[in-house]
Amino acid sequence: MRVLVVTAVPVERDAVTRAFGGAEERVAVPGAELHRRGAFDVLAGGAGPAAAAAATAFALASGAPSSRASASAPYGLVVSAGIGGAFTPVTPLGSLIVADGIVAADLGAETADGFLPVTALGFGRDRFTPPPALVREVAAATGAAAGPVLTVSTVTGSAERTGALLAAHPGALAEAMEGFGVAEAAARADVPVLEVRAVSNAVGPRDRDAWRIGDALAALTDAFGKAAPVLEGWNSHEDLEG
Repeated sequence: MRVLVVTAVPVERDAVTRAFGGAEERVAVPGAELHRRGAFDVLAGGAGPAAAAAATAFALASGAPSSRASASAPYGLVVSAGIGGAFTPVTPLGSLIVADGIVAADLGAETADGFLPVTALGFGRDRFTPPPALVREVAAATGAAAGPVLTVSTVTGSAERTGALLAAHPGALAEAMEGFGVAEAAARADVPVLEVRAVSNAVGPRDRDAWRIGDALAALTDAFGKAAPVLEGWNSHEDLEG
């Protein structure tokens, strides 16, 4: 089984690939380039849910191509990965989060009574649930906290917005910009999905001087080094609700 890992930008992709041993092979797919090491294909799909969904869909449709004569196994798991903002102090800077729910936090409609998710409007979906057993195994292997990760199209920059997100999504641990797009594409291909985030900053008023991007990238590398055996060995035909 092969694992497709989708990040937003090259620096996140490179942080992930550093976790894996062996020589790197690069394989072109429509709109992107896969960086392959062992059973893992890692690509930088772009920022935001739309770019992430498109890149993931193209990669999945390619069927894990190989530039070599040997055939590749199909993808059995897709992982959305990168750095993100966290609702501290529950998840401090430099810590790891594995999503037990991938939530579209701003997909819906504003009304006089507040925000309504797309599901309340009678169509679509606003949440994907990764396989619970896989979430537990990755959290145990990496020491990550498990909880909902919100996908937003605009990074939160105020205390007011932070409060509104937490009120609408109690227990949320972090926000990022790609998870829901990756999950949407994976679901349409009937492939299980996971989201892993390393915390680079606190959600709220923007203070770039307080961000710890380097520490978060190092934590991301460490996480995939520890989680690699779990991810590679995951059987997508297991009971995904177990």
